Amino acid sequence: MKRFAPKFKIKKGDNVIVISGNEKGKKGIVKSIEVESMRVLVEGINMIKRHTKPSAAHPDGGIIEREAAIHISNVSLIDPKSGKATRVSIHKEGKKVVRISKKSNTAI
Repeated sequence: MKRFAPKFKIKKGDNVIVISGNEKGKKGIVKSIEVESMRVLVEGINMIKRHTKPSAAHPDGGIIEREAAIHISNVSLIDPKSGKATRVSIHKEGKKVVRISKKSNTAI
């Protein structure tokens, strides 16, 4: 049986803040979303180091630092007016769907 993909209120390119974990309080932009595992990749957040062998992409090999995905429940959208974490509601304006910040009642 095939499972349905969950729908998220966070999209690629959104400004988010980490609300729990080691990186709490840090802000960044969403680079990608992994729907099946419910994880997001945020620019500059949850940096890990990978030891790599020399390859065509990295001829010298060595230690490469990159972002690791974090669970989507650990991030929250940033309110455009206050710059703080906010929840989101969905409103339809005609055929267009708009995300509204619960904190300041403005479109995101």
